[in-house]
Amino acid sequence: MGESAQVSAASHRSIPAGDPGPVATRRGAGGAFEDDVSGRTWRSRVSPFVGLAPFALYTLVFLGIPALAIVYGAFQKPSGGFTFENLRLATTGIYRTGYETSLELAVISSVVPGIIGLLLAYAIHTSKSTNLRRIVSTSSGVFANFGGVPLAFLFIATLGTTGVATTWLRDLGIDPYQHGFDLYTLSGVALVYMYFQIPLMVLVITPALGGIRSTWREAANNLGARSWQFWRHVGGPVLLPSVLGAVLLLFGSALSAYATAQALTSGSIALTPIQIGTFLNGNVLAGEQNVGKALGFGMIVIIMVVMLLYGILQRRASKWLR
Repeated sequence: MGESAQVSAASHRSIPAGDPGPVATRRGAGGAFEDDVSGRTWRSRVSPFVGLAPFALYTLVFLGIPALAIVYGAFQKPSGGFTFENLRLATTGIYRTGYETSLELAVISSVVPGIIGLLLAYAIHTSKSTNLRRIVSTSSGVFANFGGVPLAFLFIATLGTTGVATTWLRDLGIDPYQHGFDLYTLSGVALVYMYFQIPLMVLVITPALGGIRSTWREAANNLGARSWQFWRHVGGPVLLPSVLGAVLLLFGSALSAYATAQALTSGSIALTPIQIGTFLNGNVLAGEQNVGKALGFGMIVIIMVVMLLYGILQRRASKWLR
């Protein structure tokens, strides 16, 4: 008992009342305290993943397994065995034209709505009316999710060859179909896509506009910078990754859209989603049953590249939104 007892007594005297002291003084018999801490640490690490389990299961069943089936079928012969013939057919002839037309439509339907949506979102963001912001945000959420057959019918009834607006313009002596306009062509489909692409751009880019802090603008004004100088050196570089990411999101949305174009054109335009739908309906040639899966594999690759670039841009832009 000499020195060790003195050290123990001194250590107990140095601990204030109510302080549990170091870990060594708090351990019970058999290390019960350590078991409790390790248990709480394990639960704190696992609990976030438990909440993601339903979403992960849903993604696996309805996205992962079908995607793997498409990738597997893209390299299989109808009779079985590995082959690249499906990919060769999917990148030649009318199928290659489908990819080119789909990419052209996606570019038009992402760049133009991206610019218009950005200007509209900025005008709403700088508005002092809270009610106006709320109305635009709610309306954009509704319009961005309105598509498919109902949207195609809306435009056919309005701007079709016998639509209400077309008939009204003809009564005024203006026939849009004699001046180059045609709702059932690629430009017409792009016009219809803008109906939901512009509101989608407004929804996506509005939070990024909130990252442009008013203090930055005030500091630039105090230093004598003009408006265009602020956007060139401060606002533009901060907002650019978010804008490019939003445009990529619009690109993926337009590229994968199917129901609206199918209902509007009845398959008269060579678009890859419509061609894939044709294969799903059973309209295939003998020996080309898996070409549709090869087309789907190509779409998966394109979307993966787009989403990878989108993730990189969002990661870069997220630091300004904190």
